[in-house]
Order: sequence, then structure tokens, then C-alpha cells
Amino acid sequence: MQPIRWFQRTAPQFSTSRSGEIMATEKIHFVTGRLAEPALRNILAQIAPNTDPDRVFAYSIDVLPITVAALMTPKWIAKHISIPPGTDRIILPGYCEGDLAPLKEVTELPIAIGPKDLRRLGNFLGHNSIKDSFGDWDINIIAEINHAPRLPLKTIIEMADAMRYDGATLIDVGCLPGATWAGVGECVRLLKSAGHRVSIDSLNPDEISAAAEAGAELVLSVNSSNLQQACDWGIEVVAIPDDIRDISSLEPTMEFLSKHNVPFRIDPILEPIGLGFTASIKRYIDARTRWPDVEIMMGVGNLSELTDVDSAGVNMLLISICQELGIRSVLTTQVINWARSSVKEIDIARRIAWYSVNENVPPKRISEELVSLRDPHLVQYDREQIETLAGNIKDNNYRILAELNQIHLLGSGIHFSGDDPFDLFDQLADTNPKNLDPSHAFYLGYEMCKAMLALQLGKQYTQDEALKWGHLTVEEKDRHRLKKRKY
Repeated sequence: MQPIRWFQRTAPQFSTSRSGEIMATEKIHFVTGRLAEPALRNILAQIAPNTDPDRVFAYSIDVLPITVAALMTPKWIAKHISIPPGTDRIILPGYCEGDLAPLKEVTELPIAIGPKDLRRLGNFLGHNSIKDSFGDWDINIIAEINHAPRLPLKTIIEMADAMRYDGATLIDVGCLPGATWAGVGECVRLLKSAGHRVSIDSLNPDEISAAAEAGAELVLSVNSSNLQQACDWGIEVVAIPDDIRDISSLEPTMEFLSKHNVPFRIDPILEPIGLGFTASIKRYIDARTRWPDVEIMMGVGNLSELTDVDSAGVNMLLISICQELGIRSVLTTQVINWARSSVKEIDIARRIAWYSVNENVPPKRISEELVSLRDPHLVQYDREQIETLAGNIKDNNYRILAELNQIHLLGSGIHFSGDDPFDLFDQLADTNPKNLDPSHAFYLGYEMCKAMLALQLGKQYTQDEALKWGHLTVEEKDRHRLKKRKY
């Protein structure tokens, strides 16, 4: 199938299906400058024929009399734009800024600002969109504050606030084995007054009693060592096996709690790799088969904290197991540096897993927030496109690309490439440029450093844009040299 295509200021070019019907459902008018025109035409030629059947679109391209599209303003565009008849909406260059009112005086059509990187145009147009149900979840996050007795209460509240912001449902107060914390009640009361739901992580009946009286709603954990006191606390408990290798050792505890009407969930205990990890996963499967209606919790920190690997992938895998097994609560810590964002990772993972399981689709192209080290996809220029771009630059600004395993420094009459930013800067300095003041030199160094990181890690580099690190991305402030002058 070929969509309708309209080209710059020409009559519409229609394509039809075998039945003679026009196949495009929308006609989009793209505005660009001379420098970006070849790239825009190439990208549209690739994505327009490959859209979903209900997203096939026709397009026209309006090349305005300006070299750099980033320097356009809506007021300037309004004086030069030429909109073909039949257009449904207009898309402006991603760097276009300012009040759209002057354009709205020219046309009543919907106007949108496109992506700053043309290569992301397909995503912008919604080709990889998912259903509105993404974002739902049914797994609760219990976020533990480890060694709470050693921390100032102010620090505990600050940590709890941050964990709640990242998605925690309950804040777990982690106590110290072999000691009784006299301040546990005060800590729980402060957390409750700050609006937090609280659990207590202790086997010490005295600590648990004080926490329960102060408003804690869940106890981690209960086995035969403190089972009798559980009847007095009046809150839900997490039952754990007396022998973690034997799931049957949970049964006496579960029977006692049921007999005395103590609400509970169970935790068969996840073990670290090398100490029975695979067998412990099987115990969770066996527990769900054996007790299909019992609530189960998994302590995922035993894997994320005790494995020398970035935690996002570990958390995604474990949350997916929980989603498929109907495990509706997880306990996590975020102490060691590689797992410091575990609460947020699990919040994202539970939404991806919920969508994947409920829609019966793999967890791919649902969200990119957990892809940090490398980018989900790279869209690159070939050598001919780079040379065309270099030949079209007439102004005094420099363009930096990270393509074909090299950094490319482009300017009016120059094109240097290589894998060492220092060498590229030396080559530029040898041309005795008139615009290389300290501020500009700093800017080029900063951008080439980003380009080098992108090449090393396999990331998409876009000049004047932050590298993408998934949910860890920090967008850059708008202080770049290319955008100083506006028309």
C-alpha cells in the first residue's frame, strides 16, 4: 500500500487501493527549513508506507526560506507558510518556540510542535502507541528503610516521602536483629502523621507490639518463634516458613493464624543466586498451586541487592514472575548503589507487566523507561546523508553527529570526523576559526563528550538534547548556542 503524497506546493498526488478508495486517513503538512529538508523527506518516505492501517497518512512538505529550522518562530512562519487544500493538521519543527497565536490567525487547523530529533518522528506520530490501559497495576510495593534505629527520625521521614513519591504503597521500618528499639513507636507515629502506611520488619514481639499500637498495619515476619503473640497485635502479618527450603513448614503457622482469625499473607522467601535461587522460584510456583487463594509477598531485594548487576532488569523479571503468579505485594530495599532506584523501577515494571499479562503481549515497546544503558533503537544517517548535510551548512554554527562509529563535526566548509574529541578540536583550531571563543569551545567540548558517550554505549545522540537514560533522564536546560537568534 502506498499513501497519498503531497509534495511542496504541488497538486496532490493520490494513491488508491484496488477498490479505488483513497487510503490515507489524514493529510499532514510539515514545515521545515532548507537544511533539514532532505532528512525530513527521507524519513517520511520510510515511515508513511509502514504505518498501522488506521494511521496511514498523506503528507506535504513546506520548505521555508531559511537554512536552520530551529531559528523559526510562529510569527515568522505565519508570513511564509503555504498550506495545501485538504490539509488536516500542521506539524512545525521541534525547536520552534513562541506563541502560536500568529499562526492561528492564518489557519484554524490544529498545529503541533514535532520532535526535536527528526528521527523520532515515527514515535511522535503514534506508530508505536499502546492502549490507554497502560499505567494500571495491582502489585503493592513495600519499601524498606534498612537499619532504621540507626537513622535520625528526620532522615526516615525524608526517605519515606521519596519512596512514596516513587511508588511505594507501604513504608517498612527495618529493625536490628538481636536488639529492641525503644523508639520504634515514635517512629511509626511520625510516619503515620506524615500520611504513610507503615509495616514493621522484626521478629521481636516487643518491637512489633509497640509498632502495632502506634499504627503499623503489617508485620514482617511471623513463624513459630513469635506466633503466639500475633493474636494480640490486631494487624496483618507475613508468615514465613521455619525451614525456608521446605514450604510445608509454613502450614502449621498458616493453620494457627487461620484458627485465631489473624489476617496473613505468606512469603516462601526468595534466595540469592548461588544459595538456592532457582529452587526458591519453584517454591513460589508451588505455593500458588497449593494455596491458590492465599495472598503472597516476595522479597525481591534478596536478588537485586545481592547481584552485581544494574537492578532494573532484575526487578522487571521478578515483577513479571509476580504478575503471572498473582503475587500482589513485593518487599524491596534500595541500599546498594546499583539498586538505589529500585522503588521507581518496580513501579514502572509493575505497570509494564500488568499490561503485558492482561493484553497477552510481550513486554516490548510498551515503555522505554527501564532502558537506561543503551537506547531502545537507533536511527542513523548514512554517509551520503551526512555529506549532504555538511554541504548545505552556510552559517557559522557547528553541527555535531555521532554516526558510523565516529563523531562528526560539521560547519560551513568543514567536515571533520574521528573517535577522539581532542583530535577533532585540534583540527578545528588549525582552521583558525573566527567564532571559537571560550564559551563556544566549552559548548563544543560538552557536546562532543556526549557524542562520545553515545558511541561507546550505543545510544542516540542529538545535539543540544540530553542523552536518554530511561526514567533517570534529566533534561537539559535551554542554554544552547544554536538557538540564540530567532527570526
